[in-house]
Amino acid sequence: MDVGFIGLGVMGQPMARNMARAGTRLVVWNRTPGRCEPLRAAGADVAADAEEVFHRAGTVFLMLADEAAVDTVLGRGTPDFGRRVAGRTVVHMGTTSAEYSRALEGEIRGAGGRYVEAPVSGSRVPADRGELVGMLAGDEDAVAAVRPLLAPVCKETFGCGPVPGALLMKFSVNLFLITVVTGLAESFHFAGRHGLDQGLLRNVLDAGPMASAVSRMKGPKLLERDFSVQAAAADVLKNNRLIAEAARKADVASPLLDVCHALYEETVRRGHGGDDMVAVLRAIEARTAEAGA
Repeated sequence: MDVGFIGLGVMGQPMARNMARAGTRLVVWNRTPGRCEPLRAAGADVAADAEEVFHRAGTVFLMLADEAAVDTVLGRGTPDFGRRVAGRTVVHMGTTSAEYSRALEGEIRGAGGRYVEAPVSGSRVPADRGELVGMLAGDEDAVAAVRPLLAPVCKETFGCGPVPGALLMKFSVNLFLITVVTGLAESFHFAGRHGLDQGLLRNVLDAGPMASAVSRMKGPKLLERDFSVQAAAADVLKNNRLIAEAARKADVASPLLDVCHALYEETVRRGHGGDDMVAVLRAIEARTAEAGA
């Protein structure tokens, strides 16, 4: 059977395109039809609707924005749900709450399907290059079957045990990412307000022990005030909220994350939700302006 891919957004489109270019027999669908055309050009079939994807594919990857979108595509809560997932492996690659994922696994297994969590670490650029890092959770046999399908997408994959281990690992990774990028933005703001050469700051950071793929990707964007999206601020806020909720439920302190949560809320409220996450700089700048008023 074919492999299905539903959800061709900023991340999903390059991921599915890399699968198709690697020779995977791919059938795709997206709510916005125009997002399917690069996949058609890469050799994938474009389905008329989500129902056709599940009819044709034995394994279906979902890279969807939120829980409501997943429920709609699966027909959850309707008679369509059992027909779509029975005998299929559903691979959930989006970021939702751990509780949602655990419940979804139970329902899919109860309907005769298999379920794998497969969130990824990385933004649009590593997605384009097929250099994401995958985290997998679920039954060992299902994970083993899905792992080779991700070879064109991920430079490395890690088994994270049973569901929701992969999502909780993704939360841990994203907590580090969010605080690092926010700190990087604040450092550029600090340097700029002191009249320092921000290009020199970038060079010093790149040469020093804190240099990373993230700093080398986001530093030039901060230097040029390039807010074109790699990872949207609105998506980062959603992830931040999910991590904070998971922390509260486990009675885990998250002081750095909580500060970032407030800053990304301000970033989105000021109209920058569609910009890259480095647009958190605008919220920091606004706080400086308010402090000096």
